[in-house]
Amino acid sequence: MGIVFAVISGKGGVGKTTTSANLAIGTAIEGKKTVVVDFDIGQRNLDMILGLENRVVYDITNVMDGDASLKQALIKDKKQDNLYFLAASQTKDKSALDKERVKKLIDQLKEEFDYIFLDSPAGIEGGFEHTILYADNVIVVVNPEVSSIRDADRVIGLVDAKSHKAKEGEKVGKFLVITRIDPELIEKGEMISTEDILDILSINLLGKVPEDKRVIDASNTGKPVILHESSKAGEAYSRIAKRLCGIDVPFVDVEIAEEKGFIKKLTGLFK
Repeated sequence: MGIVFAVISGKGGVGKTTTSANLAIGTAIEGKKTVVVDFDIGQRNLDMILGLENRVVYDITNVMDGDASLKQALIKDKKQDNLYFLAASQTKDKSALDKERVKKLIDQLKEEFDYIFLDSPAGIEGGFEHTILYADNVIVVVNPEVSSIRDADRVIGLVDAKSHKAKEGEKVGKFLVITRIDPELIEKGEMISTEDILDILSINLLGKVPEDKRVIDASNTGKPVILHESSKAGEAYSRIAKRLCGIDVPFVDVEIAEEKGFIKKLTGLFK
């Protein structure tokens, strides 16, 4: 049976969909048969980040309504043999989801895939609740800023209150991904450090992703940043994906500016 990861955030614009796409690709590269599902009904964006917008014929609501089979709706990525995508509907709203149909879909996906990533809408609307409902784990995406962390703390509480596993007395795994880390702003005290974020949220750190202009370029071109060889963010997502696959990968301190990090290494040679 596959493992379900709901990728969530308290607010929009923190890199949640980018994280969903890149981790799905990363785990597929590591040999896991992976599907990433867009649960943001009415606001479909994941297809563009993956570069698959022109291949969408059927979507998640077509499958739930019985207008298409899961096999018909799944899009196989041309570059990654292990990667599949299920699109959200652009014409319906979040009321198209209901508990029974979501469970049926998740059960089907768990039978076929090793890893299932559910890209949740931001906030706490119905779409969010359906995304976390049958998740085995949640990946909480935040930026190092007060509003993002405050809202993330709220959605973590909702996972404990409303997910099926939590209601059954089982533990839902909770993992943190911090995106858009700018070392210079952290040094100036204008951005919250990882240690402070972990103190506030009290969940396991999965990875840290530095600010990288290539993320925007990747979104615009439909080539996820994990596939860019020179991208620091891409390297970070690759490390996170490896950790999800059980590979022991050391954490890289992306909170140190490159120049200072180099000087620190250099001076260390003469000690």
